[in-house]
Amino acid sequence: MSKRTLRTPFFSVNPKSYLFGEEAVQFAIALDQLAEKYDVDVLFTCQHADLYRVSQAVQHLFVTAQHMDGHQIGRGMGKILPESILAAGAEATFLNHAEHPMMVEDLVNAIKRAQALGILTIACANSIAEAQTIATLAPDMMVCEPTELIGTGKSSDVDYMKQTNEAVRQVNPDILILQGAGISTVADVEKALKSGADATGGTSGIVAAENPLKIAEEMIVTVAKYKKEAN
Repeated sequence: MSKRTLRTPFFSVNPKSYLFGEEAVQFAIALDQLAEKYDVDVLFTCQHADLYRVSQAVQHLFVTAQHMDGHQIGRGMGKILPESILAAGAEATFLNHAEHPMMVEDLVNAIKRAQALGILTIACANSIAEAQTIATLAPDMMVCEPTELIGTGKSSDVDYMKQTNEAVRQVNPDILILQGAGISTVADVEKALKSGADATGGTSGIVAAENPLKIAEEMIVTVAKYKKEAN
């Protein structure tokens, strides 16, 4: 199956377990409008139980699962079946996030299954060495974020960003790179994009802010500015 093409630079909003149900759907609708207004591709992750509702409510977002298992149809109580997230409207999935790490064999299988079904893969790495290793598996995207910075409001320094960008591209220049961890301000977004990354995104820096939609819009506007300059 063919995959929907992501245009760079793009942005990711990953509410993790902060939002669910109707609140997640309404936030996705608001983000969908921002994605259209500023002509920026936006990934939106949600709880697996909300994937279908969100996918039915939006037109522009890349609806994204927070995890998927490389499982086959059949036995596997509690596994997140690739076909199930596809049927629910997901176009992409995160894999190996620091809060849901995977064994190498499981990550390999998940990427293979996603490739076969046309699901975009976003694999996470918490170090330069891990980024290089995972890049050999050819995911569509990689998130390069030190685990210790996730949720702290403190982003990676620009040298780390540049080093991980280079490390991944030396292995596979076709992989899109998202620099995350602690992205909570427009300045963080600017730093990530200036490092040469294809994208950035946030979680608590957005959804835990006093006005989440305002922060999200400011960040998306910044991405739109870089997109315009690149063209």
